[in-house]
Amino acid sequence: MLQAFRNFLTRRTFAYKARNKAMNMFSSFENFKAIRKKAEDSRKDTNRPHEVLYFHKVDDPYSHLTIHFIEKFKSTYDVKFKSILVGEENPAALHEPSLYTDYCLEDVKRIAPFYGVDFPGIDYPKKDLVNKANAILSAVSEEEFESIAKQVSHAIWSGDQEKLNSLGESYQTSEAEVIEKLKTGNEIRNNCDYYFGSAFYYEKELYWGVDRLNHLEDRLTELGVNKTSENAPVCLLQTKAPDTLSSDKKLNLTYYPSLNSPYTFVSAKRVKEFREEYPINLIMRPVLPMLMRMMVIPTFKAKYIISDAAREGRKYGYEMKDIYSPIGRPARKAYSLFPVIDALGKGFEYIDELLKASFQDGINIGNNDYLQDTVTKLGLDWSSVKKDLNTSKWKKVLNDNVNDMYQGNCWGVPSFKITDADGSNPFYVWGQDRMWLLKEEINRRLG
Repeated sequence: MLQAFRNFLTRRTFAYKARNKAMNMFSSFENFKAIRKKAEDSRKDTNRPHEVLYFHKVDDPYSHLTIHFIEKFKSTYDVKFKSILVGEENPAALHEPSLYTDYCLEDVKRIAPFYGVDFPGIDYPKKDLVNKANAILSAVSEEEFESIAKQVSHAIWSGDQEKLNSLGESYQTSEAEVIEKLKTGNEIRNNCDYYFGSAFYYEKELYWGVDRLNHLEDRLTELGVNKTSENAPVCLLQTKAPDTLSSDKKLNLTYYPSLNSPYTFVSAKRVKEFREEYPINLIMRPVLPMLMRMMVIPTFKAKYIISDAAREGRKYGYEMKDIYSPIGRPARKAYSLFPVIDALGKGFEYIDELLKASFQDGINIGNNDYLQDTVTKLGLDWSSVKKDLNTSKWKKVLNDNVNDMYQGNCWGVPSFKITDADGSNPFYVWGQDRMWLLKEEINRRLG
């Protein structure tokens, strides 16, 4: 009963005050700095070493990628490093499990070469291989974990039973000990308010995989714990795409934004730049926020998403300031105008203005005066556009959009799709942190 009521509240307009307060608290740069300072003061007061935790899951594709950089990380920073073996993800954090697992596998297949990592996986490893891998890594010492984990990871993703059997002769443990090891690892992960593998934790802050390792490195560098003066990143993307690309041909770039998504807000400025730098036709296909798609985001995940998006926004010069979540009636009113505005060629500009209002200016985008001012600012006639206000035509448009997004195993936002000019040969990616991969794909097709 209590859970059902909480779920109801997360989706209703009247809960906006609590939702806004939480989002502003999690995204605040001042809170961010205060938490870091308090954590560092506490570490000094208790005379604790700099300790980094890493959560490794044997059948997580991203863990295969991340484990290849642990030894270099340890040789670069003077920290106490602890690898923690974890098991299944917290189910509350998985909204579309089948889409998620399919997408993760495909994503790592595509990005691993850009990190110089061999990923031999074609499909997820069989259960017996996973069990064997967990048994081996439950028996290794802390000093051996990373080197053995790399061998184990390559073996299970390539289906090398012989290699696992060979390692198993040296590292043996009981089934009960494996269960206890994974249980303990999951408990530690849960206590850190995290839910997946391939993540780092340092003093009240989480960093997911190689994508966020730069934030951890920046923090450790500020604390002066580098072993060398070079300050070279532990892992670097080996990209080929130029900053700008000219071509007689254009590709279609479909953009799937959501009005309540902090990651969409972070992406919008870069999408605008993308359109100026690369030969694309930008197609706008907004979708309903996850909360309005009857998905419940637990507090621990919401906290990470908002704080991480704020961290990424500061990295790209698009800082969140005053947030007013548009969930419910504000979003519905704003979306109702999208089809007509998009038909008039201002779809992206409209969504961009709504995102800035929601994540920087603290404006209720469902306010009629705001909508009128925004439409006028875009150079459009309010008297013509307002005829669609509060109509229901937008619902089918957004429903079709989310179904199209699902075709690429993408469920979250922002997602993107590249197609040839005729709409063929689709290439889907999920997340603002994969925009570099969009450039690589366009460069591959046109460069």
